[in-house]
Amino acid sequence: MTSRTGGQILVDQLKVHGTSHVFCVPGESYLAVLDALHDASISTIVCRQEGGAAFMAEAVGKMTGRPGIVMVTRGPGATNASPGIHVAQQDSTPLIMFVGQVARDMKEREAFQEVDYKAVFGAMAKWVVEIDRAERIPELVSRAFHVATQGRPGPVVVALPEDMLTETADVPDALPFAPAVMRPGAADLEALQRRLLAAERPILLAGGSGWSEQGVNDLVRFAENFDLPVAVTFRRQMLFPADHPNFAGDLGIGPNPKLLARVKNADLVLLVGGRLSEMPSQSYTLLDIPGDGSKLVHVHPGPEELNKVYRAGLGILATPHAFAEAAAALPKPNAVRWSGSAEAAHADYRGWSDPSKIRTAGEVQMSEVMAHLVEVMPADTVYCNGAGNYATWVHRFWPFRSYASQLAPTSGSMGYGVPAAVAAKALQPERAVMAFAGDGCFMMNGQEFATAVQYRLPIVVVVVDNGMYGTIRMHQEREYPGRVSATSLVNPDFAALARAYGGHGETVLRTEEFAGALERARQSGKPAIIHCLIDPEAITPARSLTDIRNAALRK
Repeated sequence: MTSRTGGQILVDQLKVHGTSHVFCVPGESYLAVLDALHDASISTIVCRQEGGAAFMAEAVGKMTGRPGIVMVTRGPGATNASPGIHVAQQDSTPLIMFVGQVARDMKEREAFQEVDYKAVFGAMAKWVVEIDRAERIPELVSRAFHVATQGRPGPVVVALPEDMLTETADVPDALPFAPAVMRPGAADLEALQRRLLAAERPILLAGGSGWSEQGVNDLVRFAENFDLPVAVTFRRQMLFPADHPNFAGDLGIGPNPKLLARVKNADLVLLVGGRLSEMPSQSYTLLDIPGDGSKLVHVHPGPEELNKVYRAGLGILATPHAFAEAAAALPKPNAVRWSGSAEAAHADYRGWSDPSKIRTAGEVQMSEVMAHLVEVMPADTVYCNGAGNYATWVHRFWPFRSYASQLAPTSGSMGYGVPAAVAAKALQPERAVMAFAGDGCFMMNGQEFATAVQYRLPIVVVVVDNGMYGTIRMHQEREYPGRVSATSLVNPDFAALARAYGGHGETVLRTEEFAGALERARQSGKPAIIHCLIDPEAITPARSLTDIRNAALRK
């Protein structure tokens, strides 16, 4: 052991735990950590706003299953980062936020930018801790990594008093973190097999976090062995390949009515990893609450989630990838009562996800844009988006086929797509990365496009511009038809903005212009924005704003 500052001890712990990237906005409250990062083998990416930095760290957690790391300064730095904490909470993503704190001898005086982090983040984070002595850094950082990844994954907030980071201590490093894996027991698997073979209309729903590429492969093998139709929950489409003959579609916003009917009519729902919260459950209407448990088998790594909302006839405490591994090893039955249902479900999905059947108002047809992307983009392209109706085009028409290819907030947070794309490209530069953003969504964290330029990360951002907060306008027309209030936007020239940042910019006014714009953007070698101006009427693939307004007026 040698004497080290608290800042050096902290950075050494990040190296021990395998951290490759840190996303930050610098602040004087943790200068000692920034100094230690100067000589570290960790890539430090400085961002333009703490919310963007936190979204980047959350995206790393989604892609890898390991805690994404964000560092912010005290007070406004921490509160600016709070959207990323909320996304990590609702999306069950492992994330650790290290945040500066006032010196220990100034606490409780409302010193400059002082915040009580336990009070602010206590309801959002899995754990909030303030490290009061440098010698405790290895212990508490190790605990933070384990808390973030064990059980239901989530965010941890670690506060760092400024003077603690400059004091020295002789303390050994912790061992690399190794989260406990919960595996299903033999009795659980026997009970599952009995319930499955007694069913006539089963369906498997995959969701949540805590998966791995191997876990998805094992889930595919399990589904094949039992000929199960498999659907994924909201924005979890990377958990089952869309081109697989057992894939039934996704339970997102405005899902395939045939899929909804299939889930409602199922006599066994095997929910693996997810919580079946408001969006995938269609406002908690798919299953009775609490229900009698007769049709639900729920697999989840957090004991607090089992029987929390829905009564499970069989609750299995297990991490998703461990369950999938065990389920894939179950003996393949000679025959099942539901033979052919997976094939029928996949046919329903293919019909629903065919963009050639969709025509909306305006000169830019997003269905044709998506069809072109399916034709030319690599199958493992990472697609990122925030919140808004524009995301419907990606979710419905892009066939997600590989693990870690979708970065989207189940919490419905705007401004997520651009920073997530920056993080994905930094983490896996060999993969194509595309972000979709509405005009309102882009403006919330679009400044992180500058981060992409600074670090030479050639992402492609498709800005779908209809001059309004489209989702809210849609709800407005449904609830208060014809009374437009506070949803209109006046936007910049996004292609010119891209060029001003030092990137590549394209403007698309007609569908036939998109292919060339995409090719030039990809060939530029720069971060690029493709600005697609769409008709405000093209609010969904199925209904226009006028349709929605007229339906409301007829009520």
